[in-house]
Amino acid sequence: LGLVLQSCADGNTQVQGRQPTENSKIDSVFLAGIPQGKLTNPLLEEVSGLVASHRYPNRLYVHTDSGGEAAVYVLDTLGNELGKLVLSGLSNRDWEDIAVGPGPNGSSYIYVAEIGDNEAKHEETSLYRFAEPELLQAIPSDAIDQVKLQFPGGPKDAETFLVDPVSGDLFLVSKRDTKNTLYRVPADGFEKGKAVLEKLHSFDFTSSVGGDVSRDGSQVLIKTYLAVFYWKRTEKQSLVEALQAAPIRLPYLPEPQGEAIGFNFKGNAYFTLSEKRNGIIPTLYRYPKK
Repeated sequence: LGLVLQSCADGNTQVQGRQPTENSKIDSVFLAGIPQGKLTNPLLEEVSGLVASHRYPNRLYVHTDSGGEAAVYVLDTLGNELGKLVLSGLSNRDWEDIAVGPGPNGSSYIYVAEIGDNEAKHEETSLYRFAEPELLQAIPSDAIDQVKLQFPGGPKDAETFLVDPVSGDLFLVSKRDTKNTLYRVPADGFEKGKAVLEKLHSFDFTSSVGGDVSRDGSQVLIKTYLAVFYWKRTEKQSLVEALQAAPIRLPYLPEPQGEAIGFNFKGNAYFTLSEKRNGIIPTLYRYPKK
């Protein structure tokens, strides 16, 4: 079964009702979602990005989107709050996704993607990164790197950001085109502070709202409002080569406005999390591998 989508005043989309669709077969690599816990903090009612730590097995990093606090909240894998990382000197114009991957000297870094642009009016979007910390405290502005990005051909809305932990390459996926497009950030982007994205591949789906690469680089997820798509990557494949194959569709019960998705530390489950809509409190779901 598929769902009807309705645009909201804020430029987002809500799930409205069920209708039958074709090609709805779900693969059984993962099991159905299991509720882990509810997020009762009103500051976390608009979570749009989620990723697991690469250093600490019990940590999840989440953030809110446009107009929210310039902070990364830290949860455990049951949805309990552990603390937050305030990004000093930054504002949250429209943070849409988060990732963890290698940074300078191979250290583990957190990447925040300020790539939302509902009206396609911003000539530049930004990525921020900082070393994944041990202590849950504010991140000083001089410890945060930034690169300003431009899409070839003009502004686009995007909500999906991926980091390849094997190569260190950074990728964005557009949202509103009929066939969402994969773009790569040039390797020297952060060093130069500005870059034009490189167009690589078009997918056969639209409305991408989040994604993740497993910590070992062997699995990839991209989520739309209605479905979760999955790719398995071999050791000889680049991430781009893996994503050019037809994806597997995984179990996913569409949430009121589900935009956040990420693997767990071991890569044997994935989490999803929705924004609050229609009075439904955001619930962290875990989809374990069979």
